[in-house]
Amino acid sequence: MSDDEQAEDERLREPRELRHRGPERASPYPVSRLSGPVSLVDAAREIEHADQWITSTSESKLVLIAAQMHALRAQAEQVLAEARENATLHRAEARFQRHPGKTYHLYERADSQRYWSMLAPADWAGQPPHRFVGSYRLEADQSWTPLERAAERDQRRLPVADWLDRRLLTDAAATPRAREEAAHASTPTAKPTDPGSEREESCESS
Repeated sequence: MSDDEQAEDERLREPRELRHRGPERASPYPVSRLSGPVSLVDAAREIEHADQWITSTSESKLVLIAAQMHALRAQAEQVLAEARENATLHRAEARFQRHPGKTYHLYERADSQRYWSMLAPADWAGQPPHRFVGSYRLEADQSWTPLERAAERDQRRLPVADWLDRRLLTDAAATPRAREEAAHASTPTAKPTDPGSEREESCESS
């Protein structure tokens, strides 16, 4: 018995649950007598190549995930540091109501007690009564931005603000009232008739 016949005979003796039922091109073993011989060495080499490819791909994905985790950790630490700083600034004494968008100036007394003032060091002719800590702008989310970084923050928020403005305009135009007003504006209005002209026309016709 030839090798092909022996392989076919062994395949026919396989249990039905182990027999390949898909297309021939997806079969792990030859299903036709016309198929070429399969070497165990070649099969082992293909498996080794597949293992190497899977290992390298998995390693690159894990490196990417690790980099993302480091970036998220750095962002989380920055958020926590900013939250602690904002909490400290909000605990400073203020004898007036503070409004978002306004800039206020922080001073520190000799006993390390800090307080807010509306007066900048220049308003004191360069000689404030206590040590000047810094100038901060109060944001809408009740966070504080150092005045020297306010322009940078505005630049970062500009694309988001533009997108929100366009989205709000789109949503407002999509409301039923806006559609009704647009339809009413596009409908031509009839000109009011003059009663005197109607009487003249009736006289001429008579």
